Amino acid sequence: MHTRDSMTITELLAQHPYVNDFFDSYGLQLPAEDSRTLAQYLDSIDEERWEDLGASAESVLENFEAFLQGMADLASEQSFSVESLTVIGGQNKRGEPEEVTLELRRGDIVSIVGPTGSGKSRLLGDIEWMACGDTPTKRRVLVNGQQPDASWRFSIERKLVAQLSQNMNFVMDLSVKEFVDMHAESRLTANRDEVTATIIREANSLAGEPFEADTPITSLSGGQSRALMIADTAFLSRSPIILIDEIENAGIDRQRALDLLVREEKIVLIATHDPILALMAPRRIVIRNGGIAAVLQTSVQEQDNLKHLQELDRKVLALRNRIRTGGRIEDTPGQW
Repeated sequence: MHTRDSMTITELLAQHPYVNDFFDSYGLQLPAEDSRTLAQYLDSIDEERWEDLGASAESVLENFEAFLQGMADLASEQSFSVESLTVIGGQNKRGEPEEVTLELRRGDIVSIVGPTGSGKSRLLGDIEWMACGDTPTKRRVLVNGQQPDASWRFSIERKLVAQLSQNMNFVMDLSVKEFVDMHAESRLTANRDEVTATIIREANSLAGEPFEADTPITSLSGGQSRALMIADTAFLSRSPIILIDEIENAGIDRQRALDLLVREEKIVLIATHDPILALMAPRRIVIRNGGIAAVLQTSVQEQDNLKHLQELDRKVLALRNRIRTGGRIEDTPGQW
């Protein structure tokens, strides 16, 4: 690709709007409307200016072609699609075989349950590392039915797992809108304003308390931060697998959060001790002694019981909100 030979600056900016960032780093500003080619424009800059910039037309063109190639490679990695993920069992801490093959497809929700320290994080670590029998569990992970290339382990762009941890602390001095827009720009999102507005709107639908686009991210509550990151992950993260750890304590609408991630065709893994979250998933992985002890389908009876648990949960949430807003709980339990 030799952009310098034929494409006008106007065409270049229309096709690659992010190129301004490249030229800004040299202290140059491309004219928005210009029928010259990039080479012609750079040749028009006098030698004194190039001396001040510490560069030359030839070096800038050469670096620019490398920049465009890098962006093309990035776009190619972005287009890669994970349709399925297969975990082939290895062994638990006792050396006993797991004897399980677990296939996950886009839009699947699977909960992971087990005592603290049982090995839930190790399972996610194997998936993130794309294990090929070379981890303590001896598990193997296939992507689209194939052993992934070893170079993927070190690829930032093909990172399989995006993790939403329990504690999220922002330190950047940005508003919510500026933070999301910066992420959208880094992902080469074409319709940044629209996507940014969508993320903020969806985050507010999840959070217990709404927030504005100009709210400083450092002033968001724990629940608001988690809601923002779930929405951001749903729309901007290229990682096909989302790990949610202990979402039950985040103060957000759990069902809406899962619906949003599934709608965006993510594979969702929920590490949880909450029976409601565990039963929301059609399947749950039981971890014991560092290994996968069982993969259980949520039964019809469990689905019925889930409805009752969710109704109790809604009542508790309503009571909590009443207390938070200065109300009292003085009526009898039957009136709740």
